[in-house]
Amino acid sequence: MSDAFDNTPADLEPGWRPIRDVARLTGVNPVTLRAWERRYGLIVPRRTAKGHRLYDDGHVQRIRDILTWLDRGVAVSQIKQLLTAGRAAAPVEQNLWIDLQDELLTAVERLNERQLDDAFNRALSIYPPLTLCQHLVLPLQARLSQRWHGQFGAALERALFDSWLRSKLATRIYFNNRQHAGAPLLLATLGDEPFDAGLWLTAWLVSSSGCPVELVEWKVPLAELSLAVERIAPRVLLLHAAHSLDADCLQRHLPRLLAQHADALLVGPAVHIHAESLSQHGALRLAGDPLAALHQLQADGLLPDATENDA
Repeated sequence: MSDAFDNTPADLEPGWRPIRDVARLTGVNPVTLRAWERRYGLIVPRRTAKGHRLYDDGHVQRIRDILTWLDRGVAVSQIKQLLTAGRAAAPVEQNLWIDLQDELLTAVERLNERQLDDAFNRALSIYPPLTLCQHLVLPLQARLSQRWHGQFGAALERALFDSWLRSKLATRIYFNNRQHAGAPLLLATLGDEPFDAGLWLTAWLVSSSGCPVELVEWKVPLAELSLAVERIAPRVLLLHAAHSLDADCLQRHLPRLLAQHADALLVGPAVHIHAESLSQHGALRLAGDPLAALHQLQADGLLPDATENDA
Protein backbone atom coordinates (compact mmCIF):
# COMPACT_ATOMS: atom_id res chain seq x y z
CA MET A 1 0.00 0.00 0.00
CA SER A 2 1.46 3.32 -1.07
CA ASP A 3 1.00 6.32 1.19
CA ALA A 4 3.08 8.83 -0.78
CA PHE A 5 0.08 11.01 -1.63
CA ASP A 6 -2.27 10.15 1.25
CA ASN A 7 -4.08 12.92 3.06
CA THR A 8 -3.19 13.49 6.68
CA PRO A 9 -4.92 10.77 8.75
CA ALA A 10 -7.96 12.12 10.58
CA ASP A 11 -6.85 10.50 13.84
CA LEU A 12 -3.31 11.91 13.75
CA GLU A 13 -1.96 12.36 17.27
CA PRO A 14 0.25 15.30 18.32
CA GLY A 15 3.92 14.68 17.65
CA TRP A 16 3.34 12.32 14.71
CA ARG A 17 3.74 13.19 11.03
CA PRO A 18 2.59 11.49 7.81
CA ILE A 19 5.20 10.46 5.26
CA ARG A 20 4.66 13.47 3.01
CA ASP A 21 5.56 15.89 5.81
CA VAL A 22 8.64 13.88 6.72
CA ALA A 23 9.69 13.93 3.06
CA ARG A 24 9.47 17.74 3.03
CA LEU A 25 11.34 18.07 6.32
CA THR A 26 14.23 15.83 5.31
CA GLY A 27 14.36 16.04 1.52
CA VAL A 28 14.04 12.24 1.25
CA ASN A 29 11.14 11.26 -0.98
CA PRO A 30 8.53 8.70 0.13
CA VAL A 31 9.78 6.04 -2.30
CA THR A 32 13.24 6.17 -0.74
CA LEU A 33 11.85 6.19 2.81
CA ARG A 34 9.87 3.05 2.08
CA ALA A 35 12.92 1.40 0.49
CA TRP A 36 15.01 2.15 3.58
CA GLU A 37 12.29 0.54 5.69
CA ARG A 38 11.59 -2.55 3.60
CA ARG A 39 15.03 -3.40 2.24
CA TYR A 40 17.32 -2.28 5.03
CA GLY A 41 15.22 -1.91 8.18
CA LEU A 42 16.67 1.55 8.78
CA ILE A 43 13.38 3.12 9.88
CA VAL A 44 10.34 1.47 11.43
CA PRO A 45 7.43 3.94 11.40
CA ARG A 46 4.24 3.53 13.36
CA ARG A 47 1.18 2.41 11.37
CA THR A 48 -2.41 3.58 11.65
CA ALA A 49 -5.33 1.16 11.49
CA LYS A 50 -5.51 1.89 7.75
CA GLY A 51 -1.81 1.20 7.26
CA HIS A 52 -0.57 4.79 6.90
CA ARG A 53 2.99 5.37 8.05
CA LEU A 54 3.54 7.86 10.89
CA TYR A 55 6.87 9.31 12.08
CA ASP A 56 7.89 11.19 15.22
CA ASP A 57 10.86 13.45 15.99
CA GLY A 58 13.03 10.41 16.67
CA HIS A 59 12.39 9.07 13.20
CA VAL A 60 13.19 12.45 11.65
CA GLN A 61 16.49 12.62 13.54
CA ARG A 62 17.34 9.07 12.45
CA ILE A 63 16.71 10.02 8.82
CA ARG A 64 19.04 12.98 9.23
CA ASP A 65 21.66 10.68 10.78
CA ILE A 66 21.32 8.40 7.76
CA LEU A 67 21.84 11.36 5.44
CA THR A 68 24.98 12.29 7.38
CA TRP A 69 26.45 8.84 6.75
CA LEU A 70 25.44 8.96 3.09
CA ASP A 71 27.19 12.32 2.73
CA ARG A 72 30.34 10.67 4.09
CA GLY A 73 30.15 8.13 1.31
CA VAL A 74 28.98 5.16 3.38
CA ALA A 75 26.89 2.56 1.52
CA VAL A 76 23.26 2.46 2.62
CA SER A 77 23.60 -1.27 3.38
CA GLN A 78 26.23 -0.48 6.07
CA ILE A 79 24.38 2.31 7.87
CA LYS A 80 22.12 0.25 10.13
CA GLN A 81 25.14 -1.33 11.82
CA LEU A 82 26.72 2.08 12.31
CA LEU A 83 23.56 3.57 13.80
CA THR A 84 23.09 0.61 16.14
CA ALA A 85 26.69 0.72 17.30
CA GLY A 86 26.62 4.50 17.66
CA ARG A 87 29.92 4.80 15.89
CA ALA A 88 31.21 8.32 15.40
CA ALA A 89 33.29 7.60 12.34
CA ALA A 90 33.61 5.11 9.52
CA PRO A 91 35.81 4.71 6.48
CA VAL A 92 34.48 6.52 3.45
CA GLU A 93 33.32 4.01 0.87
CA GLN A 94 34.37 5.92 -2.23
CA ASN A 95 34.33 2.68 -4.21
CA LEU A 96 30.53 2.65 -3.92
CA TRP A 97 30.18 5.88 -5.88
CA ILE A 98 33.06 5.13 -8.24
CA ASP A 99 31.41 1.83 -9.14
CA LEU A 100 28.10 3.54 -9.81
CA GLN A 101 29.79 6.21 -11.90
CA ASP A 102 31.65 3.52 -13.86
CA GLU A 103 28.38 1.71 -14.57
CA LEU A 104 26.77 4.86 -15.94
CA LEU A 105 29.90 5.81 -17.86
CA THR A 106 29.99 2.38 -19.51
CA ALA A 107 26.36 2.79 -20.55
CA VAL A 108 27.18 6.14 -22.16
CA GLU A 109 30.17 4.64 -23.98
CA ARG A 110 27.93 1.88 -25.34
CA LEU A 111 25.20 4.38 -26.26
CA ASN A 112 22.90 2.19 -24.21
CA GLU A 113 20.15 4.47 -22.90
CA ARG A 114 18.24 1.63 -21.26
CA GLN A 115 21.27 0.47 -19.28
CA LEU A 116 21.91 4.08 -18.26
CA ASP A 117 18.32 4.54 -17.12
CA ASP A 118 18.11 1.23 -15.25
CA ALA A 119 21.32 1.91 -13.32
CA PHE A 120 20.20 5.40 -12.34
CA ASN A 121 16.73 4.21 -11.33
CA ARG A 122 18.23 1.65 -8.97
CA ALA A 123 20.28 4.36 -7.29
CA LEU A 124 17.28 6.71 -7.21
CA SER A 125 15.22 4.15 -5.30
CA ILE A 126 17.81 4.10 -2.49
CA TYR A 127 19.42 7.53 -2.30
CA PRO A 128 17.78 10.98 -2.03
CA PRO A 129 18.31 13.56 -4.81
CA LEU A 130 20.83 15.67 -2.87
CA THR A 131 23.08 12.66 -2.22
CA LEU A 132 22.82 11.46 -5.82
CA CYS A 133 23.61 14.91 -7.18
CA GLN A 134 26.65 15.33 -4.94
CA HIS A 135 28.19 11.87 -5.22
CA LEU A 136 26.98 10.54 -8.56
CA VAL A 137 25.66 13.02 -11.12
CA LEU A 138 28.09 15.92 -10.70
CA PRO A 139 31.22 13.68 -10.51
CA LEU A 140 29.96 11.71 -13.52
CA GLN A 141 29.53 14.93 -15.48
CA ALA A 142 33.08 15.95 -14.62
CA ARG A 143 34.42 12.60 -15.83
CA LEU A 144 32.39 12.79 -19.02
CA SER A 145 33.62 16.32 -19.73
CA GLN A 146 37.20 15.11 -19.50
CA ARG A 147 36.43 12.13 -21.69
CA TRP A 148 34.80 14.25 -24.38
CA HIS A 149 37.76 16.63 -24.87
CA GLY A 150 38.93 16.05 -28.44
CA GLN A 151 37.54 12.52 -28.65
CA PHE A 152 35.91 11.18 -31.79
CA GLY A 153 32.31 10.29 -30.98
CA ALA A 154 32.09 12.80 -28.14
CA ALA A 155 29.23 14.74 -29.78
CA LEU A 156 27.22 11.55 -30.15
CA GLU A 157 27.77 10.48 -26.53
CA ARG A 158 26.96 13.96 -25.30
CA ALA A 159 23.73 14.03 -27.29
CA LEU A 160 22.65 10.71 -25.79
CA PHE A 161 23.54 11.66 -22.23
CA ASP A 162 22.08 15.17 -22.32
CA SER A 163 18.84 13.95 -23.91
CA TRP A 164 18.50 11.21 -21.29
CA LEU A 165 19.33 13.50 -18.36
CA ARG A 166 16.88 16.19 -19.48
CA SER A 167 14.09 13.64 -19.89
CA LYS A 168 14.83 12.03 -16.51
CA LEU A 169 14.97 15.31 -14.59
CA ALA A 170 11.96 16.80 -16.38
CA THR A 171 9.87 13.81 -15.33
CA ARG A 172 10.97 14.06 -11.70
CA ILE A 173 10.33 17.83 -11.62
CA TYR A 174 6.89 17.38 -13.19
CA PHE A 175 5.75 14.92 -10.52
CA ASN A 176 7.38 16.89 -7.71
CA ASN A 177 5.56 20.03 -8.81
CA ARG A 178 2.21 18.24 -8.75
CA GLN A 179 2.71 17.49 -5.06
CA HIS A 180 3.42 21.09 -4.03
CA ALA A 181 1.31 24.22 -3.82
CA GLY A 182 2.08 27.84 -3.00
CA ALA A 183 4.30 30.38 -4.69
CA PRO A 184 6.86 28.75 -7.00
CA LEU A 185 10.52 29.45 -7.50
CA LEU A 186 11.18 30.95 -10.93
CA LEU A 187 14.33 29.48 -12.46
CA ALA A 188 15.68 30.80 -15.76
CA THR A 189 18.80 30.41 -17.82
CA LEU A 190 21.01 33.30 -18.92
CA GLY A 191 22.89 31.11 -21.41
CA ASP A 192 22.44 30.03 -25.02
CA GLU A 193 23.16 26.32 -24.54
CA PRO A 194 20.61 23.85 -25.93
CA PHE A 195 20.84 21.98 -22.62
CA ASP A 196 22.03 23.46 -19.33
CA ALA A 197 22.60 20.58 -16.90
CA GLY A 198 23.20 22.90 -13.95
CA LEU A 199 19.85 24.58 -14.53
CA TRP A 200 17.99 21.26 -14.55
CA LEU A 201 19.85 19.83 -11.57
CA THR A 202 19.04 22.95 -9.55
CA ALA A 203 15.37 22.64 -10.50
CA TRP A 204 15.37 18.97 -9.48
CA LEU A 205 16.89 19.66 -6.08
CA VAL A 206 14.53 22.56 -5.35
CA SER A 207 11.43 20.68 -6.46
CA SER A 208 12.53 17.72 -4.32
CA SER A 209 12.67 20.03 -1.29
CA GLY A 210 8.98 20.92 -1.26
CA CYS A 211 8.95 23.94 -3.58
CA PRO A 212 7.26 24.04 -7.02
CA VAL A 213 9.50 25.30 -9.82
CA GLU A 214 8.63 27.29 -12.93
CA LEU A 215 11.45 26.64 -15.38
CA VAL A 216 12.48 28.83 -18.33
CA GLU A 217 15.05 26.66 -20.06
CA TRP A 218 15.64 28.79 -23.16
CA LYS A 219 17.20 32.21 -23.03
CA VAL A 220 14.72 35.08 -23.25
CA PRO A 221 15.35 38.84 -23.09
CA LEU A 222 15.69 39.96 -19.48
CA ALA A 223 12.96 42.54 -20.10
CA GLU A 224 10.56 39.66 -20.84
CA LEU A 225 11.85 37.78 -17.81
CA SER A 226 10.69 40.80 -15.81
CA LEU A 227 7.25 40.13 -17.24
CA ALA A 228 7.44 36.57 -15.93
CA VAL A 229 8.33 37.88 -12.47
CA GLU A 230 5.32 40.19 -12.59
CA ARG A 231 2.84 37.52 -13.70
CA ILE A 232 4.10 34.53 -11.70
CA ALA A 233 4.99 36.41 -8.50
CA PRO A 234 7.61 33.81 -7.50
CA ARG A 235 8.90 33.37 -3.97
CA VAL A 236 12.45 33.46 -5.36
CA LEU A 237 14.00 34.42 -8.68
CA LEU A 238 16.90 32.11 -9.53
CA LEU A 239 19.10 32.72 -12.56
CA HIS A 240 21.57 30.17 -13.91
CA ALA A 241 24.62 31.12 -15.97
CA ALA A 242 27.07 28.44 -17.08
CA HIS A 243 29.30 30.85 -19.02
CA SER A 244 30.44 34.46 -18.94
CA LEU A 245 27.89 37.28 -19.24
CA ASP A 246 28.25 40.33 -21.45
CA ALA A 247 28.73 43.81 -20.02
CA ASP A 248 25.24 44.93 -21.05
CA CYS A 249 23.68 42.14 -19.03
CA LEU A 250 25.83 42.81 -15.97
CA GLN A 251 25.58 46.60 -15.96
CA ARG A 252 22.06 47.32 -17.22
CA HIS A 253 19.60 44.46 -17.52
CA LEU A 254 20.55 42.46 -14.44
CA PRO A 255 20.30 45.45 -12.03
CA ARG A 256 16.86 46.32 -13.43
CA LEU A 257 15.65 42.78 -12.93
CA LEU A 258 17.04 42.64 -9.41
CA ALA A 259 15.26 45.87 -8.54
CA GLN A 260 12.00 44.08 -9.34
CA HIS A 261 12.54 41.13 -6.99
CA ALA A 262 14.26 41.32 -3.61
CA ASP A 263 14.93 37.57 -3.28
CA ALA A 264 17.21 36.66 -6.16
CA LEU A 265 20.00 34.12 -6.57
CA LEU A 266 22.55 33.70 -9.36
CA VAL A 267 23.90 30.18 -9.81
CA GLY A 268 26.63 28.68 -11.96
CA PRO A 269 30.23 29.21 -13.07
CA ALA A 270 29.48 32.84 -13.96
CA VAL A 271 29.47 33.52 -10.21
CA HIS A 272 33.22 32.89 -10.17
CA ILE A 273 33.93 34.46 -13.56
CA HIS A 274 32.32 37.77 -12.58
CA ALA A 275 32.95 37.71 -8.84
CA GLU A 276 34.15 41.32 -8.69
CA SER A 277 31.31 42.78 -10.78
CA LEU A 278 28.62 40.77 -9.01
CA SER A 279 29.85 41.87 -5.60
CA GLN A 280 28.45 45.31 -6.41
CA HIS A 281 24.92 43.89 -6.36
CA GLY A 282 24.67 43.56 -2.61
CA ALA A 283 21.17 42.06 -2.56
CA LEU A 284 22.04 39.32 -5.06
CA ARG A 285 22.80 35.94 -3.52
CA LEU A 286 25.47 33.86 -5.25
CA ALA A 287 26.02 30.11 -5.52
CA GLY A 288 28.58 28.30 -7.66
CA ASP A 289 26.64 25.08 -8.29
CA PRO A 290 23.25 23.39 -7.69
CA LEU A 291 24.28 22.04 -4.28
CA ALA A 292 25.37 25.48 -3.08
CA ALA A 293 22.14 26.98 -4.46
CA LEU A 294 19.97 24.60 -2.45
CA HIS A 295 21.98 25.20 0.72
CA GLN A 296 21.74 28.97 0.24
CA LEU A 297 17.97 28.84 -0.25
CA GLN A 298 17.54 26.67 2.84
CA ALA A 299 19.86 28.81 4.96
CA ASP A 300 17.95 31.97 4.03
CA GLY A 301 14.55 30.39 4.71
CA LEU A 302 13.40 30.86 1.11
CA LEU A 303 11.93 27.39 0.68
CA PRO A 304 8.57 26.38 2.15
CA ASP A 305 8.48 24.58 5.48
CA ALA A 306 6.90 21.17 5.91
CA THR A 307 3.41 22.44 6.71
CA GLU A 308 3.12 25.44 4.40
CA ASN A 309 1.24 23.57 1.68
CA ASP A 310 -1.02 21.50 3.94
CA ALA A 311 -3.70 24.05 4.74
